[in-house]
Amino acid sequence: MSITAIVPVWNGRQLLERLLASLEAQTAPAAELLVVDNGSTDGAPELARARGARVIPMGRNAGFAAAVNRGIRESRGEWIAVLNSDVELAPDYFARLLAACGAGGLAAGVLQPEETPPAAETAGATNWFATGKILAEGSSHHIDATFDALCRGGAAWRVGNGRADGPAFSLACPIWSAPWTAAVFRAELFPQVGLLEESFESYLEDVDFGLRCAVRGLAGQYVPEALAWHRGSATLGRWHPETVRRMARNQVLLLARHYPRRLLVRWVWPIFVAQFLWGALAFRHGAGLAWLRGEWQGFRRFFATRGQPLDAKVLSGVLRTNEDLIRSVQASTGFDLYWRVYFLLTRGGAK
Repeated sequence: MSITAIVPVWNGRQLLERLLASLEAQTAPAAELLVVDNGSTDGAPELARARGARVIPMGRNAGFAAAVNRGIRESRGEWIAVLNSDVELAPDYFARLLAACGAGGLAAGVLQPEETPPAAETAGATNWFATGKILAEGSSHHIDATFDALCRGGAAWRVGNGRADGPAFSLACPIWSAPWTAAVFRAELFPQVGLLEESFESYLEDVDFGLRCAVRGLAGQYVPEALAWHRGSATLGRWHPETVRRMARNQVLLLARHYPRRLLVRWVWPIFVAQFLWGALAFRHGAGLAWLRGEWQGFRRFFATRGQPLDAKVLSGVLRTNEDLIRSVQASTGFDLYWRVYFLLTRGGAK
């Protein structure tokens, strides 16, 4: 099975060098390495060429989604690995993910939706993508990412982020949404689901993709034995105003793109609570004005963004199951204030 590794890069030469070294050490190495350059000025693309990568210049900072899409269009592998440039992989990372995807079937897991999409009848025996346990850089026991879950209010949780590693994050399970930090995908998935939504630029474009997979029954696998280490928000920082603006805008665009009108009406209170609480966090971290700008940009583009919403019955099942998962993991590992208040104000939400 041939692998094409796609690495979007915008500066960060030293981080890229570490990633390339870990790619060279893979026991199941990539046959093709594409580094998509978003206008780096620190020698990152020159380093990539010297290490055997094919560099695809974007000519400007076109954003993560556009860079990844360009790489996918030009890839030749049966499997597509998408990697942030600030990631380091264990030598068996690809081997473990591919083994899980070739295992032939999905066990019942916590993310199986209540309402199974019709496509799942034919796709249920296939793992279409996989991701591993991604730890915080320099740590052997703190989670950076596992997989993503989305609540009815349109706010996503990268499950386990900031938590100490433990039993809750050590069980393999089927998933609908993988962080594109370090994940592999069957190349044949993209003609069915499409590519990343480029208007998102970066942040939540992977959750948008995951929703499209979910309603088609195209599930992936979380493989906790596959380890990677991630610096996280290495380019701008978690509460940088630009990060907050894009996340606020893209939360609204998720609702616009995928929620049918009847669910927008039925879930108006969870949506308000989720968005308001996220704004409160932004203000607490000194990024309140950026949050307001993002919300305004999202609502201004709301109706222009509306396309063909997802099936209401299937989407409702997927998101309620996601809320069950969020609440369960939060309860077992200690509630964040955000989720404690969200579930309190939405009366438990996932019941």
